[in-house]
Amino acid sequence: MPRIPLGRWTDSAVDFLQHHLSWLFDAVSTVVTGLYDGVGAVLGAPHPLVFAGILAVAAWWLRGLLAGVLAFAGFALVDSVGLWAEAMATLSLVLVATLVTLVMAVPLGVWAARSARVGAVLRPVLDFMQTMPAMVYLIPGIVFFGVGVVPGIIATIVFALPPGVRMTELGIRQVDGDLVEAAEAFGTTPRHTLLRVQLPLALPTIMAGVNQVIMLGLSMVVIAGMVGGGGLGGAVYKAIGSVDIGLGFEAGLSIVILAMYLDRMTGALGRQVSPLGRRAAAKARALTGGARLWQHRPRPAYAVTGVVVLALLAGALSGLGGSRTDGPTGAADVGHGRKVSLGYIPWDEGIASTFLWKELLERRGFQVEARQLELGALFTGLAAGQVDVQTDAWLPVTQAQYWQKYGAELDDLGAWYGPTSIEIAVPSYIEGVDSLADLKGRSAQFKGRIIGIEPSAGAMAKLKDQVLGGYGLAGEYQVVDGSTPGMLAELKRAYAKKEPVAVVLWSPHWAYASYDLRKLKDPQGAFGTGDGIHSLSRKGFAADRPEVARWLKDFRLTEDQLTSLEAEIQRTGKGREQEAVRAWLDEHRELVDTLAPLPAA
Repeated sequence: MPRIPLGRWTDSAVDFLQHHLSWLFDAVSTVVTGLYDGVGAVLGAPHPLVFAGILAVAAWWLRGLLAGVLAFAGFALVDSVGLWAEAMATLSLVLVATLVTLVMAVPLGVWAARSARVGAVLRPVLDFMQTMPAMVYLIPGIVFFGVGVVPGIIATIVFALPPGVRMTELGIRQVDGDLVEAAEAFGTTPRHTLLRVQLPLALPTIMAGVNQVIMLGLSMVVIAGMVGGGGLGGAVYKAIGSVDIGLGFEAGLSIVILAMYLDRMTGALGRQVSPLGRRAAAKARALTGGARLWQHRPRPAYAVTGVVVLALLAGALSGLGGSRTDGPTGAADVGHGRKVSLGYIPWDEGIASTFLWKELLERRGFQVEARQLELGALFTGLAAGQVDVQTDAWLPVTQAQYWQKYGAELDDLGAWYGPTSIEIAVPSYIEGVDSLADLKGRSAQFKGRIIGIEPSAGAMAKLKDQVLGGYGLAGEYQVVDGSTPGMLAELKRAYAKKEPVAVVLWSPHWAYASYDLRKLKDPQGAFGTGDGIHSLSRKGFAADRPEVARWLKDFRLTEDQLTSLEAEIQRTGKGREQEAVRAWLDEHRELVDTLAPLPAA
């Protein structure tokens, strides 16, 4: 059967939409970004513990005293692990996505409930939206909206829309037909029947749909973190990329606390606003003879008063906070607070160079944001102008596929290190394996696996497309896609047990200083010649930030400097990269003025 070029047709359709509807995508991005920034500003303004108190008062009013105490304790824990800002960013994303989703889902559900034909058309569409893997939605999201929070919100909306539509339709269809007929018999118009009979009675089911929308939105925050969505999802993605168990647990626990709060509060709110829910609660109170102390709920007026008092306190604390004046002054303040966005992938030299420049630029008065992204998303963000600079482009060989696709929209600021090499490495205790050709016929010894890194990396493409075929290894070995930290974790485990293992590595890398490894020779040159590690910027960056562009063009590090910086970051620990850079710069003070020289007076 001939192959249907469905993928090529999809690419053509995406190119057409991108070319002809870019104005629409820009408008959507502007609206969504405005909503997100507005909600984020409101949630991030109060002092964390004061806002935790506001959320606790809401929980006390909706569910009782015990719920209020647990809510305050949970959010205080989030603040204590240093993830309050990320939690509020995630809450902003979920609230914006939920609001937009409900604006679309409720009318569609009502329409489907009142028209069997519309319901029949919507059903397969909703099935498609709900069963498509959620990560797939990020691909067009990145293409149409670039990296950042917008594609994460859009993907969340698409993924969470089906349950909102289905539950609204189900709730209206479940309303007793006799009640609808009675309303129509008394001359009620269809519009009033919907607003005064069907929607109030369907409200419990609709609120269950709202609950499902919120939970699905929270399930998307980690995926959104892969494209620069930030928040707790970004923290989880960073923990995955660096195999940081502590950070992953803290961020995961924060998501659980946020999810439990939203789940319990939306459920209680549904009972409060529903006539049926209020009637059931009244019957329960009558049967139990009143609420116990931990079930005590204040009157709405008292709850509102408490929230207002806490909000005023938050405003007073914000006003007394003052402005920070700990930045550079005088000749060192070259940046004057201008912003620079750095993107990086979790490769050691990329982490080291990115946080080195983050520290240098902040010492020169710039506001610097460093975001970890997947490699494809990083190049897409650079080309779209949403990321200013990345310092870990391996050219002209390893990342050639990305340069061919996006090179016209990027500026090459030059190589700061080279030449590099990519290789397969094995522990030195494995005898008789000195070159790639020696792997042939020994797959059982290595369990038929070569442990790889990120599947989007250029080294992985070369390994699969050229190396395995060139050395006749394609039928024997399977390349295990994963991540750089995952590869290093497997190397550490196998090395400790003296087990055979073959991993994708590159030079320079600190692993060669930590383990006794052997680089397998590549007599055919299948991996290609060595690359230079380049700094790339978006088009126009040199005109916007000429000082930074000039510094990056002159940037150079020796192998000893780079590997010592990487080793310092490894010693300091995950999540403390900038602290490690500061300690390293204290030992290399001359590099500050060498790499980022101040302009002459």
